[in-house]
Amino acid sequence: MNIQIKNRNGKLQDRQRTYIQEKLAKLERYLDTIGDVHVDLAHHQQRGIGDVHIAQVTLHTAQGTILRAEESDPDLFAAVDALHDSLQRQITRYKDKHFRRGKIRRLDGEVVRASTNGSAPEVADTEDDTDAPQLVKTKSFAYKPMYSDEAIEQMELLGHSFFVFTDAETDLVNVVYRRRDGNYGLIVPEIT
Repeated sequence: MNIQIKNRNGKLQDRQRTYIQEKLAKLERYLDTIGDVHVDLAHHQQRGIGDVHIAQVTLHTAQGTILRAEESDPDLFAAVDALHDSLQRQITRYKDKHFRRGKIRRLDGEVVRASTNGSAPEVADTEDDTDAPQLVKTKSFAYKPMYSDEAIEQMELLGHSFFVFTDAETDLVNVVYRRRDGNYGLIVPEIT
């Protein structure tokens, strides 16, 4: 397991770093195919509560599945404990769906890294655009071809309302999304 810790608001103390690494290393008891683990920490003031630590973990498995959890607490150690508990529940749910029921599909092929140059395109400054929304974040991610039911499971594990994936049958980019009525929708491109 490769754990990378990033603190946005300053330096992390050695005992905090050690605690986070030891706590997250315990997750290997539940799932031994954990690859990279990215931990993002932030600290800010919240009205009525005071100082709040926000901890977010993104966990990548060898099968290409991504598990994500975010917790906040005035105490960093309590936030990390809550993250551990949340990820443990997600791992249990993931294992129930994939390994215990025999539903996992294995595809021949390797994980492909989506590449971008990592920078947002430049936006021309004009006086009329002062309130216009701007592109502020660009993400790149590793992905594998999958079926729509796998994409729905991945979307639910991440807690997102949509998920972009490459369909394993057609090799086209599709989007699965959660509808307001609680069901799911699938956007499939039509090549003309």
